[in-house]
Amino acid sequence: MGTHDVDPDFLALPLTALADAALTAARAAGAGHADLRVHRLRTQSIRLRDGKVQAVVDGDELGLAVRVIVDGTWGFASHAELTTESAARTAARAVEVARALRSLNRDPVELAAEPVHPGAVWVSEYAADPFAVPTADKVGLLAEYSGRLSAADGVDHVTASVLQVKEQTFYADLDGSRIVQQRVRLHPELEATAVDAAAGSFETMRTLAPPVGRGWEYLTGTGWDWDDELARIPEWLAEKAKAPSVEAGPTDLVIDPTNLWLTIHESIGHATEYDRAIGYEAAYAGTSFATPDKLGTLRYGTPIMHVTADRTEAHGLASIGWDDDGVAAQRWDLVRDGLLVGYQLDRVFAPRLGLERSNGCSYADSPHHVPIQRMANVSLQPDPTSDTATADLISRVEDGIYVVGDKSWSIDMQRYNFQFTGQRFFRIRDGKLDGQLRDVAYQATTTDFWGSMEAVGGPSTWRLGGAFNCGKAQPAQVAAVSHGCPSALFRGVNVLNTRNEGAR
Repeated sequence: MGTHDVDPDFLALPLTALADAALTAARAAGAGHADLRVHRLRTQSIRLRDGKVQAVVDGDELGLAVRVIVDGTWGFASHAELTTESAARTAARAVEVARALRSLNRDPVELAAEPVHPGAVWVSEYAADPFAVPTADKVGLLAEYSGRLSAADGVDHVTASVLQVKEQTFYADLDGSRIVQQRVRLHPELEATAVDAAAGSFETMRTLAPPVGRGWEYLTGTGWDWDDELARIPEWLAEKAKAPSVEAGPTDLVIDPTNLWLTIHESIGHATEYDRAIGYEAAYAGTSFATPDKLGTLRYGTPIMHVTADRTEAHGLASIGWDDDGVAAQRWDLVRDGLLVGYQLDRVFAPRLGLERSNGCSYADSPHHVPIQRMANVSLQPDPTSDTATADLISRVEDGIYVVGDKSWSIDMQRYNFQFTGQRFFRIRDGKLDGQLRDVAYQATTTDFWGSMEAVGGPSTWRLGGAFNCGKAQPAQVAAVSHGCPSALFRGVNVLNTRNEGAR
């Protein structure tokens, strides 16, 4: 439970009356299952360049959605008006949609059972509601942070931004569940740019603070040391601008959590979405090599590889009390001892895998979008036997690279062959860091990469990364998701020189 209650203005909406009207109408029209979701999404985006405001954009979306199942076929409809009349009409329209689609449906919907959750309430963990902080104060803090970077030698331009979201939902279904939830998330970022006018080139360096399920306290030092990072970015940027270009070839890598989270997202998170694995979801970014016939037998990585999916992780972007199917949040294994052992799924896909219950991965990003299977917080677990430090992993490398921070990436439509770059690359010589390198990317197939993982750091190296904008489905939806991981040591990974590759 968070430190706040659900906002009174959301609770003041006629939630119970809307549910009664919609569900009664759906049942009367012949629906075997029906659920109502009232969904409010408040956003604010602030962006500065060189300390001056470029944009402040506020958004507030509110509406209701009704899903029904009629003779094994889904129907969905939504409306922006929150009245009992519109709720009843929306339910009737959803039933009409289901009946219209019934003749085309060759795969009747079967929902996994779920306990009833009456009167349930969940609020994410945050201290300072960012929407209660005056916009002028937020702009002032970003300007002050920008000024620290701009004042440093060698920094020519600075951008600063923060995206803030408060999401509130009310879920009700014919079985009797009634669930109210509220969660807050932030994505702050500052980036410094150094321009070499003579060479016609530039280099950038940005903060590594991940988006997170916290309040405005995150921008003032809770959960991230802004003072230390802002003080060091100019020196890192200057060193990067003068760094030698990397030599391509097989290389030992120590990868920091600030980079490894994205590799987890692309090569494990998406690959273990069950709808992708069975080919149901293919239009947006493809399917998955990790098909269900390989469950329990696919060697995903080395035996030290333990990956969990978790909808309960503190401050996780995908953390929730109950999903948009009304399923309670859970934690479960995806990869254990290096073997594929699980998937992420919702109430529709659980029975297809032979499971009695969903693991709670249903989400819609708007009242006007139908809930689909979305990603949980997918995380690589640290070494449970020893609190190995990142420096200890580096000490085991004679000649290699320490990779910090994420940047560009690409992966194929099967989530198998990939390439990732980063923010900073430090040469490792004889177990110690020896300056930065440039133009680095690492490339591998998913199983070769995770099969080269020799060691993981201990709990003290574990941290959450994540993204606000994971895309899926048509019409496209976005979801916020976190990925935790420790530092990790990989042997003999193929390193590319991006400058040379780009010239080909």
